[in-house]
Amino acid sequence: MNGIKFAEPLFLYMLIVVPAMIVFYILKQQSVTASVRMPGLQPFAHTGTTFRHYLRHILFAVRMIAVTMFIIVLARPQKTDRYQDVSTEGIDIVLTQDISGSMLARDFKPDRLQAAKNIATEFISGRPYDRIGLVVFSGESFTQCPITTDHAVLINLLREIQSGMIEDGTAIGMGLATAVNRIKDSKAKSKVIILLTDGVNNRGEIAPATAAGIAKTFGIRVYTIGVGTQGTAPYPVQTPYGIQYQDMPVEIDEAILQDIAVTTGGKYFRATDNDKLTQVYKEIDNLEKSKIDVRQFSRKEEKYFFPALIAFFMLVFEIITRNTIFKNLT
Repeated sequence: MNGIKFAEPLFLYMLIVVPAMIVFYILKQQSVTASVRMPGLQPFAHTGTTFRHYLRHILFAVRMIAVTMFIIVLARPQKTDRYQDVSTEGIDIVLTQDISGSMLARDFKPDRLQAAKNIATEFISGRPYDRIGLVVFSGESFTQCPITTDHAVLINLLREIQSGMIEDGTAIGMGLATAVNRIKDSKAKSKVIILLTDGVNNRGEIAPATAAGIAKTFGIRVYTIGVGTQGTAPYPVQTPYGIQYQDMPVEIDEAILQDIAVTTGGKYFRATDNDKLTQVYKEIDNLEKSKIDVRQFSRKEEKYFFPALIAFFMLVFEIITRNTIFKNLT
């Protein structure tokens, strides 16, 4: 029984009864004597021993199997070979994603927005025990997914976001404020916002510094990520001939992003390509994992049903055969 342990192993000592019953049965068969005296055995010389006579021992074997299975059921077999690392106190995280038109620039593959979505999906998948939410912003901001442990739903909603869903622009302060509003009442040990943008704050009624101050008040740590190559990048531009890509200067308000991170006790990162953005998320992942307690436990699964089923069918089989096929032999 590989990987099986017993919750009540003392009951297994009862298995000693099984070989004792077998010995008793054998001795009993050897001591059986005739109960009717006959003057001679000549009348029975040609009767012989039937095959059914030998098969009667099956009843005893079936009974021994049933007894063995019942003893195993009493010992409560459990499968305990599955282990999981579980956070004693989880982390609540809100991903705050810029979806402005500039996120379609092609300095990332296939573009900034799609690269950010792909890498964020990997990040979510690597944190199965944390509650994670999603806020998007450009000229305005809104909650795409509230904080949840249902990561399948979260990932599906993340995949659905696209540039143009809301009015264009870059309202960093509004995006951060919306994320703060979503996480501020959390009871988690650690509250984190990951804010990703590629531009300069140019919209919204709340200044980034003001939103950062609110986040600090609620004990929320903000990691900011500026995405975009150094120098210029191919941006999509609407022309009479359709969308065309033109090299334009990359403008990221790094001073504001650094100030947000410093104010809230987070950290600012600059990602210039897909690989560096992946590294940024890995670093954030490691920073936050180091701040929580982790314990290991074994998830036990009761496995008594199968031996109980065998015991039941063995008893039913014995009762039926004893009263039909072997009725005259027992």
